[in-house]
Amino acid sequence: MADTAPNGPQGAGAVQFMMTNKLDTAMWLSRLFTVYCSALFVLPLLGLHEAASFYQRALLANALTSALRLHQRLPHFQLSRAFLAQALLEDSCHYLLYSLIFVNSYPVTMSIFPVLLFSLLHAATYTKKILDVMVKEVCSSLLYIIDSLLFDIPLEEIHIVDIIFWTLFNELRIVVEHLIMKPACPLFVRRLCLQSIAFISRLAPTVA
Repeated sequence: MADTAPNGPQGAGAVQFMMTNKLDTAMWLSRLFTVYCSALFVLPLLGLHEAASFYQRALLANALTSALRLHQRLPHFQLSRAFLAQALLEDSCHYLLYSLIFVNSYPVTMSIFPVLLFSLLHAATYTKKILDVMVKEVCSSLLYIIDSLLFDIPLEEIHIVDIIFWTLFNELRIVVEHLIMKPACPLFVRRLCLQSIAFISRLAPTVA
């Protein structure tokens, strides 16, 4: 769901536009930071240890963005079941929970791609609004690139979801098999886990 922000007054400069829309500007900056940290994690130019720290920073920045967006959508907080149910319907709440789940886990490369693409999508949207305020006629080629991003990124996000679930279940299987093969594991637990893994594997589609 794309963010909506009121247009600045006719002829207003970019700074005035951003000051008028402070919350949207704050989310734009946090999304740019998310993109920056995600890129440094995916392309670890500074070493593995630093890459892991950028993984956490990207998720924390995305959690901040999601919290701001949720506050924008539901400005009046209420400690009630109805408010919680309404909050859970928001995409921003889903991304907030997603970030909090993965932020303290071992870095999983595929888990950062939805955060990266979602942040890039909305950062590009708001950047386009700023460019429209700064100049009356933005270079048509730049507009074409941004519009292409707005169209292609949601499609890529759909495909990545399937890959993420496959990656997570594959890693979960490796961990379970490692634990049950230890001598301390009871035999009946080992057999039950192996039978469950075999059953689930039979349900998986055949890979050519």
